Amino acid sequence: MTVARVAVTVDLVVLTVREQQLSALVWWRDRSPYAESWSLPGGFVQLDEDLPVAAHRLMAERAGLADVRVHLEQLATYGYPDRDPRQRVVSVAYLGLAPDLPASTRAQVMWRPVAELTEKGRIAFDHRRILLDGVERARAKLEYSPLAAAFCPPEFTVAELRRVYEIVWGHPLDPRNFHRKVTGAEGFLVPTGRTTTRDGGRPARLYRRGDAESLHPPMMRPTW
Repeated sequence: MTVARVAVTVDLVVLTVREQQLSALVWWRDRSPYAESWSLPGGFVQLDEDLPVAAHRLMAERAGLADVRVHLEQLATYGYPDRDPRQRVVSVAYLGLAPDLPASTRAQVMWRPVAELTEKGRIAFDHRRILLDGVERARAKLEYSPLAAAFCPPEFTVAELRRVYEIVWGHPLDPRNFHRKVTGAEGFLVPTGRTTTRDGGRPARLYRRGDAESLHPPMMRPTW
């Protein structure tokens, strides 16, 4: 029996909200294969490291986001035979989410709007599929988990939280209905007792994320 030699990589779908748009971190390729196209930051897994360790290492080395706190979770594994023209490669994708992530320290890595990448951008390998899978995971998780707070600063208003939902889902939401749902979800938001006027108008209450791991009742995406 011949055992196939297969390389293993980690690819990173890192999402944040920048300039009121859902944006992804991408790498500009200047050599073949797929020269002059975007790809997700990533790299090969070393023989002596576990997958989560590789993901965090590549966040620093390839994504250029060393010492930045990012929620990372395994997204999916991609292993069909022709996904890389150079050799047989299996990729384990990780999804990273955080608010107001800074510009990368790597010159080839930058933030681009997800809509621009998926609709018009030239993307290497199968990374468009991986990116779309990551975006859909983020959108779905906003329904039943408090993940939206990962895009917010430590203290935020309900209006700021609503804008995250609107940007990630791509739909406007009714402010009153949204306020009722998020403040009524057990353990989602905790009042800080402070207010802010950074949204303009009257002072708005500040909240922080509670200890809930899931939302009851869930926040359902608009169907229109």
